[in-house]
Amino acid sequence: MFKRNSPPQQTTTPPPVVQAVERITSVLGPGLIWEGKIGGAGGVRIEGNFEGQIALKGMLVIGESGRVTCENIRASTVIVAGAVRGNITTQKLEIRASGRVWGDVTTVAFVTEEGAFLRGQIRMEDHVDLELGSETEPSSGPEQPLS
Repeated sequence: MFKRNSPPQQTTTPPPVVQAVERITSVLGPGLIWEGKIGGAGGVRIEGNFEGQIALKGMLVIGESGRVTCENIRASTVIVAGAVRGNITTQKLEIRASGRVWGDVTTVAFVTEEGAFLRGQIRMEDHVDLELGSETEPSSGPEQPLS
């Protein structure tokens, strides 16, 4: 009359692939003004004003209060919620609703929210070479003579 149900057969599926999450490791806070170069491997968030060169193996976030003037920004991922004046070369560009970009863009992936502003051209590529090889790696120091 009563039958015991056998447990359902479980199929093992491989766990989902978890990609490394890009993290912000440095912040240029609101009210700060910086001129120079930003380079390296890591994530940077800019909430102040920056003018110069940016070449990052990592994420660059320009916050709502951030203002960046740069001839050509090169970073793995760029998120713009503030203002950027200059060209952007990146694997992925995201322009938020409050974001403003004046410059040309070369990217693999492009995301935008309603209200975002871009004055320039977008060129979509299958692959973008950021040419970050030697610029972002720390130097090994002065060469030592062989004895």
